[in-house]
Amino acid sequence: MHDPDLTRDALAELPPDIAGSPLFNGDLAPVPRSRRTWTTYNFAALWISMAHCIPTYLLAGGLVSQGMNWWQALLTIGLGNLIVLIPILLNAHPGTKYGIPFPVLARSSFGTAGANVPAVLRAIVACGWFGIQTSIGGEAVRTFLVTAWPDFASVGGDATVLGLTIPSLITFMAFWLVNIAIILYGMNAVRVFENWSAPIIMALALWLLAWIVMRAGGVGPLLDRPSSFTETGAFWKVFVPSLTGMIGFWATLSLNIPDFTRFGKGQREQILGQTLGLPTTMVAFSAMAVIITSAAELLLKGVDPKTLWDPVVVLAQITSSTPPAGLEEPIIASSAMRVLVAVLALVGVAVATISTNIAANVVSPANDFAHLAPRLISFRTGGVITGILGIAIMPWKLLASADTYIFEWLVGYSALLGPIAGIMIADYWIVRKRELDVPDLYRTDGRYAGINWVAMTALVLGIAPNVPGFLGAVKVLKGDPTLWDAIYPYAWFTGFLLAGTLFLTLTYAFGTRSARL
Repeated sequence: MHDPDLTRDALAELPPDIAGSPLFNGDLAPVPRSRRTWTTYNFAALWISMAHCIPTYLLAGGLVSQGMNWWQALLTIGLGNLIVLIPILLNAHPGTKYGIPFPVLARSSFGTAGANVPAVLRAIVACGWFGIQTSIGGEAVRTFLVTAWPDFASVGGDATVLGLTIPSLITFMAFWLVNIAIILYGMNAVRVFENWSAPIIMALALWLLAWIVMRAGGVGPLLDRPSSFTETGAFWKVFVPSLTGMIGFWATLSLNIPDFTRFGKGQREQILGQTLGLPTTMVAFSAMAVIITSAAELLLKGVDPKTLWDPVVVLAQITSSTPPAGLEEPIIASSAMRVLVAVLALVGVAVATISTNIAANVVSPANDFAHLAPRLISFRTGGVITGILGIAIMPWKLLASADTYIFEWLVGYSALLGPIAGIMIADYWIVRKRELDVPDLYRTDGRYAGINWVAMTALVLGIAPNVPGFLGAVKVLKGDPTLWDAIYPYAWFTGFLLAGTLFLTLTYAFGTRSARL
């Protein structure tokens, strides 16, 4: 839901003909300089609140379950986030310089009509992530409800809907509605929510860490557990796709980061805020997950260690009135204290999940869907479309196992997003030399009009080498490993470099004007 005053101020800085363009609406308008107010803290808080989420918490556990020890897992996470920070900062620059969102920036490289392709691909991935986060949040609510009200678990008996039990369906939809309610208030609500959610999430995570280590009497056995890899080759086979998966985790934001940096006061603020906020938070939160899980193993010896990577499981055991397996009494003896801790835990999980979901998985697809028909679809309508598709994807199936989550979902969509990033960065930094004609980005007959066949060709050829490997990973293609299976673990890198190189080669061969259809 755009701000009429912002739209008026944006039009004041644009030629008169832009107001009637079918490519323009208030949500896609360039942010006027007077409205670019985000500081270093705003960008750092954005990443802190987005990175402090359950999927981040689960990353280290997924890598450890594949055979890594704790420091190998943290190294993989840290390296992946340092790598993905590079395209994030490169694509952030035009957002801050020109105040334009991702789909409008994509018009420069793909054309005003062609930009719908990367916008829709990014939006579909975001819908999947929206569903994943909503599913996680809904399950957290269900877990804590069952802890406080055990009979809730039996609501609906054995009935299921699309693989969900009735209690899970109820809490999924309740959590979904909370997300949708925030969407309806627009981008300013996102900024405010991210600002106050970041310190709350940090405080609650640190509290859980300190409490469980003190109660367990130590950090537990996980930090002493060796890697299961005895040969470099065996480690490399897991490390490479895992690294690609870590890059894929935020490859989405490496494209649509202009949706946020368009509100930045300057390049220094967005660069410093993002550099301080992203890699440090991802590694720190993952390290906290390792220590909490390890201490939980010491405290909850009768619970399956594999389930303890889920913080909701740990918190449910701590707040349960039923003693965990192997213990004679509840972890917290006082019923009043159990309720207090359960409420705090639920608030922490809910705030962490919603803050990530809104910022990472709604802002971009809302703008992307609006880009399909700017005169018909607003930010608010695009957000609701995102929510509906997030249900249709049935995200609980994507979370079924670490293999499905990391090697099929994260690596799979990185094969789509890597080529888009390569093309956009090559266009802005090398072909355009950071100079864009903003009014023409909103004109149907300007220099960016139509479809850039060079970008489309580079995109298709950048994705193509990873298609056979993906089909093999999801068991559509079967048989002995081939060259394509060896390429697939490098999906993001392959797509990024191949598409970017092809785009530059074809652009210099045919020129920017002759590349338009």
